[in-house]
Amino acid sequence: MRGLQAGAKSLTWGEQPVAELSDGQIRIRVKAAGLNRADLLQKAGMYPPPPGVTDILGLECAGEVVEVKGESRWKAGDRVCALLAGGGMADEAIVDGRHALPVPDGFDWAQAAAIPEVFSTAWLNVFELGAAQPGEKVLIHAGASGVGTAAIQLCKAMGNPCWVTLGSEEKLKACQELGASGGALRQNGINSLKENGPFNVALDPVGANYAKDHLDLLAVDGRWVLIGLMGGREATLDLAKVLAKRIKLIGSTLRSRDADFKAGLLNRMEQRLWPLFAKGELKPLVAKTFSFEEAEAAFAELASDKVIGKVILVNE
Repeated sequence: MRGLQAGAKSLTWGEQPVAELSDGQIRIRVKAAGLNRADLLQKAGMYPPPPGVTDILGLECAGEVVEVKGESRWKAGDRVCALLAGGGMADEAIVDGRHALPVPDGFDWAQAAAIPEVFSTAWLNVFELGAAQPGEKVLIHAGASGVGTAAIQLCKAMGNPCWVTLGSEEKLKACQELGASGGALRQNGINSLKENGPFNVALDPVGANYAKDHLDLLAVDGRWVLIGLMGGREATLDLAKVLAKRIKLIGSTLRSRDADFKAGLLNRMEQRLWPLFAKGELKPLVAKTFSFEEAEAAFAELASDKVIGKVILVNE
């Protein structure tokens, strides 16, 4: 089977051996795979897969179950989307059956592949680790990203007014159409949002560049959930503000979590969120699709920082 790997200078589709299943695993014939910034980092040699995980790119996919081993809720022919630690950009993906969820009715393969990574990241970090309660205000950085657009929709569905930071008026308009109350352009600074706060939860993939501002933007007992370092890794903070406001800084990753943690997270998501997908209250935002053969162009599109939503590879 084909699998997409990152070489020194380019992406390469290489022939991969077909692995045997272990108990509890399923084999998926991949129809579509979502791109994430983690894939860009892995391509650049900055984010290797966890130990024991394939070096084939791709943290989420959608497709048809073709093989099952052991007890499972799945059978051959089922349409599923799956959260992966790697391996989604391939003709076939092997995954713990607990890490797959049914494709919502009416969703095509590209839409299904745009769900697992971004909605699980947004749900985990805003509503489980960030513990956002109805009515609390949420600040979402990189609001037009896949995770950002998922988080906006979740906030709207759960009764949490939210504000975003991002890079263009076009992106801000799109986020407001999804349900964001407002936002700030990062090039103008984000302190203008202080008049809309204080914020109870901040979803932060930026890191150092925004760190100082969080101390002014967050409410007493605010939760600052750090999920990325796009703006650097080192920052100087006034710890007196952290202490006075009782701010909780929570570092969070998902890819390296163990199988049981991911299974529990996805089970809770299915119970809470899949009815909202069925009602149309949640819907992944697919910005553009590319064929597997156009992988280089797809990665370039995501790296351009012009995307609103998700870039998806489709296995035609």
